Amino acid sequence: MAGYFPNWTLKTSGDVMPDERLPTGQTVIAGLQHVVAMFGSTVLAPILMGFDPNVAIFFSGIATLLFFVITGGRLPSYLGSSFAFIGVVIAATGYSGSGPNLNLPVALGGIIACGAVYALIGLIVQGVGTRWIEKLLPPVVTGAVVAAIGLNLTAVAINMISASPYTKWVALFTVVAVAMIAVYGRGLAQRLPVLIGGLAAYILYSATASAFGAPPIDFGKVAAAAWFGLPNFVAPVFEPKAIALIVPVAIILVAENLGHIKGISVMTGRNLDNLIGRGFFADGVGTMIAGSGGGTGVTTYAENMGVMAVTRVYSTLVFVAAGVIALLLGFSPKFGAVIGTIPVAVLGGLAVVVFGLIAATAGRIWVENKVNFADPKNLLTVATALILGAGDLKLPIFGYELGGIGTATFAAIALYHLLDRRKTA
Repeated sequence: MAGYFPNWTLKTSGDVMPDERLPTGQTVIAGLQHVVAMFGSTVLAPILMGFDPNVAIFFSGIATLLFFVITGGRLPSYLGSSFAFIGVVIAATGYSGSGPNLNLPVALGGIIACGAVYALIGLIVQGVGTRWIEKLLPPVVTGAVVAAIGLNLTAVAINMISASPYTKWVALFTVVAVAMIAVYGRGLAQRLPVLIGGLAAYILYSATASAFGAPPIDFGKVAAAAWFGLPNFVAPVFEPKAIALIVPVAIILVAENLGHIKGISVMTGRNLDNLIGRGFFADGVGTMIAGSGGGTGVTTYAENMGVMAVTRVYSTLVFVAAGVIALLLGFSPKFGAVIGTIPVAVLGGLAVVVFGLIAATAGRIWVENKVNFADPKNLLTVATALILGAGDLKLPIFGYELGGIGTATFAAIALYHLLDRRKTA
């Protein structure tokens, strides 16, 4: 495979480009930093859907390594659990928000189908280019869909924190802790607000739960868990209604990944458009593989882009190290048992922040792309998508039921292009 991968040259100072490398020891440390950066979100997403976080971490490592191979080691990215799947998975499985998801196999079948559609889009893009994607999904539509996802998840977060007054106060403390670290943290801490803020809330809960009559944290399972063992893989079940609910997420993943690759192009000063199709295909295949064994759908992670922006290290070999470390963590049941001790109150607070940030990201998309809301076309597209997503309108189509996120996505696309055909005087 000579020529397929770059001939990485050693770089010990300054910006480290994708086809350059750090010394081996520094590469491993940099990879560990990326694992830490993705950890909070990659673990939180499966927990909110009732997936095994150990398995999700394992497949995030597999997907990251696969992405490296398919893109020829030229596109620096970490693939972690996608939050875009949360709403549709909950809708498809009827998950209550606590404990293991008993209908997990049904969700996995939908995730595999979504990954297949995503991979197919990648092959098309690789063949004909990205212009049609950019035309189909202009910033006003992308932002509307992202906002609809965040708003669609509102009820999930609120239900998690509503068990008792104590739960609500712990959740609010979690929100404040995350916000304070994000704003006032320095260095790496500022890149890890979810992880550090969640840890602070975890300590608060463990110290005060008994005094307020809340269930204490049980460390018995942690002590009993083995240090090393196989992940608890789960086989998928293909159910048409679940597939119809989950497959539309492919459109969201396309928009998300497109934005990430464009962002990396800006950071590195290199035109990476020729890798967009391969990036989509790799992400889709990674999602299919994850779904085949009990993992969540995956996506390129903005958290890790943030680390690259701060460190100015873009070497793709760093992500090989990160993928291997994540894979090894997936083989530790004790690691999974520790994650399982996180109280619902803390998870609910993190959910409030993360889901809110998803919705708020839409504002950034619109501002950065100078979307004109004085134009009724843009205003009506966004308004419709927000209500359909927030209200979780389920639309029956040919015997199947499209969930609120899917309804909002296709409504935004269809309405925008319908109105865009209007002749102006």
